[in-house]
Amino acid sequence: MKKNLVKIARLESFVLNSMRIYLKKQEFIELIPPKIVRASGACENIDTLFEVGVNKKFQWFKEKGRFLNAYLSQTAQLYLEAFTPFLDKVYSIGPSFRAEAGNDNRHLTEFTMVEIEFKGGFQELLKYIEEIIWSICQDILGLSQKSRRAMGIKKSDISSLKKIKIPFPKIAYKQAIEILKLNFGEDISSDNERKLTKQFNNQPIFITHFPNPIWKYKKRIKVEKFFNMSPNPFNPAYILSADLILPYGGEAVGAAQRVHKLQTIILRLTKSQMFQRLKKKGGSIEDFKWYLEKIKEKIVPHAGCGFGVARIIKFIKREENIKNCVTFLSNQEILI
Repeated sequence: MKKNLVKIARLESFVLNSMRIYLKKQEFIELIPPKIVRASGACENIDTLFEVGVNKKFQWFKEKGRFLNAYLSQTAQLYLEAFTPFLDKVYSIGPSFRAEAGNDNRHLTEFTMVEIEFKGGFQELLKYIEEIIWSICQDILGLSQKSRRAMGIKKSDISSLKKIKIPFPKIAYKQAIEILKLNFGEDISSDNERKLTKQFNNQPIFITHFPNPIWKYKKRIKVEKFFNMSPNPFNPAYILSADLILPYGGEAVGAAQRVHKLQTIILRLTKSQMFQRLKKKGGSIEDFKWYLEKIKEKIVPHAGCGFGVARIIKFIKREENIKNCVTFLSNQEILI
């Protein structure tokens, strides 16, 4: 076994344990959602789901007497949302599968994601994210040199972590594209994320209030966000969402306040790009029926996010290649 893999295994375990300790202190309850799901397990783009088949058949997933398509989960978000009215604060830790083309230094076919959902709003959400990342940094700084070495953390990494301050800087998407000289609606690439963190002295930064994907702008926008992100009540052209950009790690957390009115959820779902793609694949509102039925029972204002663990490790180690930040790579990444 290579020494660096052993070190990464220790670091992965430490980061996850640090997050669990924080969440337990905040009285979050851990759930174990399914990993084989309907299209409701997609983050944004239905086309990046891995389809699951049995004996070369893909319509095998039985639900209420019908045989349907099934996929490997990308997110537990909707499952966690269904429990927030009853448990207040919930989280899950598990794999996220992305069938995306290409093989670069910041994407993985399979990676570990920590997701939280809670009864509350946008500002509280940003505070949780900030405190979780801050807690990981402080826990590492509190280790002995021997323990740090065992996880492959260098003195220069420690110097970098010591410079991290809270609260993290926050800039709106509109401000970010002005700084970067991008067109409205453009996605912010990894190179541009790097430029932004450098402008803020290599601090983690929140990019907030992305364009509302179903708002009628004068021109089509490229930014695509999950359907039930809540519009900003003061300016519904934008949504109450945020990405946390980490130095070296890039976009490590995607977060938003959720819509909590059933008819608005249905409207946003059926107008989303995600739903249009689903219809082309033969899907329908039935793919989300279980979720809509669950939230119909009881729904409250809530918010949540997902943390990419490998990108947090990339930030801690100031590592360029994400493939050096996981203990195990999927076969695709090993072979390519």
